[in-house]
Amino acid sequence: MTYVIAQPCVDLLDKACIEECPVDCIYEGKRMLYIHPDECVDCGACEPVCPVEAIYYEDDTPEQWKDFYKANVEFFDDLGSPGGASKIGKIDKDHPIVAALPPQSQDD
Repeated sequence: MTYVIAQPCVDLLDKACIEECPVDCIYEGKRMLYIHPDECVDCGACEPVCPVEAIYYEDDTPEQWKDFYKANVEFFDDLGSPGGASKIGKIDKDHPIVAALPPQSQDD
């Protein structure tokens, strides 16, 4: 089990969750943040600090955002497990689910 970042994060990239994460498992893509499922220790520190409530425990992800579990897992298919987001910085890509979304404003 792991935490998942869902659609409210798209084009917001607040990063408060990154500052709270004790294991550096939240990576920055082009349009949203992603939690590495193999590096997350399920501590939940990220969830309460998200200003748009985009972070959910895997089993608690709202139905309309269930595909974001897949997005968070598959985002790392070609990256493997780098062992910490701060080592590699921003990644210039997004999962196809995210890339296909129209631009989001903070008011959406």
